[in-house]
Order: sequence, then structure tokens, then C-alpha cells
Amino acid sequence: MPTQPSKTLETFENPNRDRDYTIRIRIPEFTCLCPKTGQPDFATLDIAYVPDKYCVELKSLKLYVWSFRDEGAFHEAVTNRILDDLVGALAPRFMRLNAEFNVRGGIYTTVVAEHRDERWTPPVEVSLP
Repeated sequence: MPTQPSKTLETFENPNRDRDYTIRIRIPEFTCLCPKTGQPDFATLDIAYVPDKYCVELKSLKLYVWSFRDEGAFHEAVTNRILDDLVGALAPRFMRLNAEFNVRGGIYTTVVAEHRDERWTPPVEVSLP
């Protein structure tokens, strides 16, 4: 195969750094392995972030997510690792990762992890009539 999984997250400069705006990314085909049984776990990852200087390049994100396919990880650990890696690469103003894992043994698991830059103040939401 010409493309291989990778732990490298590439970035590009935020074209509108002077504005707070939200980037939402939905990844419906995340897979990793259960560290107890070795069986596959499937999840949908929803990433929402307010970029600062950098944005994530989507092909590198796809290859990064693919790199977990053969790794054993508890849901809580893998969710927080992905958030930490993204924050390390992007240093966003705010980021939330919602990892919704498919049912296993009659149990659904959703893990939500967040990062907020301590220097960032979220904008006040505008409610229109």
C-alpha cells in the first residue's frame, strides 16, 4: 500500500487567527483493540476546536487515527491520548474530543475530554430572536 498509518500530525497556519471560530471534525470509523480480549473496539470521534496559530491537516489526522487500529487501549486512555497529541501539535484555544464507542456486552461508553488554554476567554454566545 502506498499509504501507511502514522503518529505524525501535520499542521498548517490558521488563516484567520484574529477570529474565534470552531472547526468540527467527525471520524466515524475509529478502531482500536480491547486490551483485555484483543477484540476490536469501534467508535465515532467528534473533535471540536477553536484554533490559535495552527489547524490540523486532515490527511495526517486520518493516518494518525488509522495508527490505533492494531493497538490495545482502554476507552478512557485512548481518548485522552488523542486529545493530548492534538493539543501538543496544535496548541488550540479550546478543544473537545467526544469518543462514542459502539456497544460491547450491552454497554455503550462515551468519553469526553477537553482542553482550554488558560489565556483564552470564550466569546459570549449571541442569541437571536
